[in-house]
Amino acid sequence: MPTRRALLASLAALSASASVATTAAQDYPTHPITMDMPFAAGGPGDVLARMLAQQMGRTLGQNVVVENITGAAGSIGTGAVARAAPDGYSLILGNWTTHVVNAVAYRLDYNVIKDFAPIAVVATQPVLIIARSTMPANNLRELIAWLKANPDKATSGNSGIGSATYVASVFFQHKTGTRFQLVPYRGDAPAMVDLLAGRIDMMFDLATDALPHIRAGKVKAYAVTANTRMTEQPDIPTVDEAGTPGVYISLWNGLWAPHGTPQPIIDKLDAAVVAALADPKFKARAVALGMEIPPRDQQTPQALAALQQAEIVKWWPILKAAGIKAQ
Repeated sequence: MPTRRALLASLAALSASASVATTAAQDYPTHPITMDMPFAAGGPGDVLARMLAQQMGRTLGQNVVVENITGAAGSIGTGAVARAAPDGYSLILGNWTTHVVNAVAYRLDYNVIKDFAPIAVVATQPVLIIARSTMPANNLRELIAWLKANPDKATSGNSGIGSATYVASVFFQHKTGTRFQLVPYRGDAPAMVDLLAGRIDMMFDLATDALPHIRAGKVKAYAVTANTRMTEQPDIPTVDEAGTPGVYISLWNGLWAPHGTPQPIIDKLDAAVVAALADPKFKARAVALGMEIPPRDQQTPQALAALQQAEIVKWWPILKAAGIKAQ
């Protein structure tokens, strides 16, 4: 009899817990949501996060507050969300670096797949090869020649080991046989400050961060790391056209919640992302920043999970072979 009573009590407790969880999901959200941005304020990811947070907040009826938790190529902020309560109030706008590359580059205390619930793909953007305005090279072939004539003398800024800007730098060296110093920063924005001041020579920067300075003539643009030119800046040649074929890197951003977040909450968050990406002003601003919005059928949890898995299959062997590892 005691065993039967204990079993019934356990079942009742489970039922009550499920009922509470269901009610919480139905009422969600009842207070502000935090969106972790694991890179520096003012950088490309931060710009996108604040755009998305504002739009999602309107749909959800609660403020979505962006919090920058930086360091170790985004792994510190990513880990914080992995350990957060799965209640829909802690999200992360991660990307190719945080949810693919870092699993190879860093010894993480979380799993980039198992510890997160995918919500939606948000945007993609290529990397641009740029340099200080006083760099003597006027095109990519001339830059490669200059780097080969001055091995280990040039400096290239990046946002840390494992970041898209770092990986692009390493790949470029491998593909072209050049050598230059890699200078890590806590984000792309502070690296750009030093590039504009002439304290570093070059960067492999995201379009969001680089385009305003390219348009203002403050930096030189040599190529886009893709096989097609950018819609927003079609005068910049592709790496194929510029002399380094096949150096393709596209940084995509996705929104995740901690693993275990109830599906009804995931669905509400996904609907808020879809509404944001459909907004004409949001889309226009994203395109102006050099981003591309994915088609509607890719704005789903399933599409984000599939994209992440495909990128892991593609990139993990490449990254391991290149020896990209934090010291």
